[in-house]
Amino acid sequence: MSLAPLLDPSATPAPQDPDVVYSRFVEWVEGRGLTLYPAQDEAIIEIVSGANLILSTPTGTGKSLVAVAAHYAALLEGKRSYYTAPIKALVSEKFFSLVEIFGADNVGMVTGDSSVNPDAPIICCTAEILANIALRQGADADVDQVVMDEFHFYADPDRGWAWQVPLLTLSRVQFIVMSATLGDVSWLVKDLSARTGRETATVTGVERPVPLHYSYATTPVHETVEDLLATQQAPIYVVHFSQAAALERAQALTSVKVATREQRDEIAELIGDFRFTTVFGKTLSRLIRSGIGVHHAGMLPKYRRLVEQLAQSGLLRVICGTDTLGVGINVPIRTVLLTALTKYDGTRMRQLNAREFHQIAGRAGRAGFDTAGTVVVQAPEHETENARLVAKAGDDPKKLKKVVRKKAPEGFVSWGQPSFTRLIVAEPELLTSSMQMTSAMLINVIGRGGDVFENVRALVFDNHEPRHRQFALARRALGIYRTLRTAEIVTQVSVPDVVTADYESFEEHIEIRLTVDLQPNFALNQPLSPFALAVFDLLDPDPTKSAGTGHYALDMISVVEATLDDPRPVISQQQFQARGEAVAAMKAEGIEYDQRMELLEQIVHPQPLKELLDEAFGTYSATQAWIADFELRPKSVVRDMYERAMTFADYTGYYKLARSEGLVLRYLSDAYRAARQTIPDDAKTEELLDLIEWLGELVRQVDSSLLDEWEALTHPGETVENAPLLPPAPPGVTTNARAFRVLVRNEMFRRVQLAALEKYEELGELDAAAGFDADAWADALDDYYDLHDDIGTNADARGSAMLMITETRTQWNVRQIFADPAGDHDWGISAVVDLAESNEQGIAVVRVTAIGALEHSAS
Repeated sequence: MSLAPLLDPSATPAPQDPDVVYSRFVEWVEGRGLTLYPAQDEAIIEIVSGANLILSTPTGTGKSLVAVAAHYAALLEGKRSYYTAPIKALVSEKFFSLVEIFGADNVGMVTGDSSVNPDAPIICCTAEILANIALRQGADADVDQVVMDEFHFYADPDRGWAWQVPLLTLSRVQFIVMSATLGDVSWLVKDLSARTGRETATVTGVERPVPLHYSYATTPVHETVEDLLATQQAPIYVVHFSQAAALERAQALTSVKVATREQRDEIAELIGDFRFTTVFGKTLSRLIRSGIGVHHAGMLPKYRRLVEQLAQSGLLRVICGTDTLGVGINVPIRTVLLTALTKYDGTRMRQLNAREFHQIAGRAGRAGFDTAGTVVVQAPEHETENARLVAKAGDDPKKLKKVVRKKAPEGFVSWGQPSFTRLIVAEPELLTSSMQMTSAMLINVIGRGGDVFENVRALVFDNHEPRHRQFALARRALGIYRTLRTAEIVTQVSVPDVVTADYESFEEHIEIRLTVDLQPNFALNQPLSPFALAVFDLLDPDPTKSAGTGHYALDMISVVEATLDDPRPVISQQQFQARGEAVAAMKAEGIEYDQRMELLEQIVHPQPLKELLDEAFGTYSATQAWIADFELRPKSVVRDMYERAMTFADYTGYYKLARSEGLVLRYLSDAYRAARQTIPDDAKTEELLDLIEWLGELVRQVDSSLLDEWEALTHPGETVENAPLLPPAPPGVTTNARAFRVLVRNEMFRRVQLAALEKYEELGELDAAAGFDADAWADALDDYYDLHDDIGTNADARGSAMLMITETRTQWNVRQIFADPAGDHDWGISAVVDLAESNEQGIAVVRVTAIGALEHSAS
């Protein structure tokens, strides 16, 4: 049920009386069959009355509905409201939700890589987007109301500045800050009231509508799960603090009877022909057919959504996942089972703090479904084993005396039932400030104009930091300013202040100005895109004129990749493999161990164009000092996959990235969008267009949801009603002829590469089903190697001229020609491409039919 009709001036005059605004919103809520909780009611009354609001109530108390009321009240008064969240996925989710409620014309979204309807009266964005707007435009920004969700991120050491800057800068805004775990907010109440001149109301300490019951389990995890299932406390979310542990637990629980035969049949029927195309997907398929789900950030989006949808349908009774559920994932949970109370935070292993514990525990219990939620903490393994030994000894004092208790493993960060008991009653820690000062922040403030010195001084000394930290920020700001002056990005100008009538005397003041024009979205979108545009000019399709490697299309992609964040699991595996290969080579050369270890430190992941990029980055930084805030990251992921002629499944399998498929796909999707948006059209050669289309189709065939979401964002009014439970399969891979041709070329050239390396076993794995096992490949190529020393694999060897294609309605007949040293080009591989099967599998399905010279190929 949409609120849009209530906003139509022709249908209902815009009311100004807070009581009218409140009553009409309540009517809408009741029309949806809902009744406001007392806390929601109190919060909405404060909002329509114009007060700031700090809403710190438990998960499941309807904070999202309060946010809708805030946007509704702002719209009726002709005001502009912003909704902010910590991650793009939540921003996107809220965007679609608000479009459904308020209509597409009234809602826009801005994230680091998307901008949809940015002039709408309601804007969904990440916290950093709003912070940069506040810095650039100050109190005059076109922002009247801000709803800050997950406000506990204010204390994040790296990103907390973005939650603080709007509070410091947007003095005329009505703030609604929300989180389940804020702790003591008395300081924030005083601060907000003083800065905005509004009263600041708090709604905190509310009892959960679904109370939580806590218990501590000393039975093995599988027994704990069996007991929870037997006592009707499913769905159960088993929380782990690593993706590997979550998957291992899910596989271990297949020995437990989680689902009945009827439930398993229902799951199988519902899944139907859902495409499980990757290594992890095949594992997940087996698990969910047993009633067990897996959920973590490394999964493909389509797999995460499948798990969420099956869980919402009541078909997954156990889900093993990471603590990502603490950031609002959409999975219904009756019971939260924590497998530990410690986590690795990137620096060290430590106990969960109270805020982290309550964020996770608060997900238990579903309003409207459960009368109570359950939170169980699993004892450490050594404690569980000791409990078993004691139980086995029974009441016999002699046996009890002989029990040899297992000790905690070395390096174990101690926790147990006392830790659990303490966390249950502990209040979330006081939010601590994490203010920063960067070049981009300072440039935005200077770009605002006005009294720059006073604006910077206020930002540095009128924040929430202790005094000694404020002085450190001041020193940092002064250092950045000097750098900007040296780079001639900023200048100081003497400006007349007061002029007398006779023009004989006047006063003047110093004004700080930028010497460059900032793009309107400075620091909002990909920050290194302007640098990439400058580097593109150094590359030329003519290899004799280019500063790159001579492969123009791949070099352009390498520039784009250098501006993207690193997909760390891929980079780590690339380096690991490169070092492994280097060690083997050094051993073969007889290099001593100590020297091998020294040389090994110099081996990193592939970094195409590194020297060119580093030099260009230094030159660019001399005139654009703000770029020093950002790190250039040369790498090869898209390029590596293309040069290896691999499919997504091949690539993730080759680097053992099954647990990180989602991260890899997200990176490839970002690279595709960056290449489409950043590279100028007049710089796109036919080969580069082929490569970009190939990348887009690869992403779409693996999981179309990322690109579908992006396309939907550009057409927000085109909503799909009665959408199916499971996402539909992407369009047939053959429908994109340009991309499919590249897929076919890659499949054929992959065989050329393996043949050049005489890797007959791998060739046999590809083509045994077509009658060409390892021995057949070796026999077929013997005659070639009698005539030639090698098979070429350079850019010319994989070019379109070396592949002949004859197209028919049902199949393509292809001939991949070998680049032989003599240039005869009379040897190669013949194959057929099955179009129907290619569409079904989402890849080019190639079947080799012959290998050899054109006149007498082996077949």
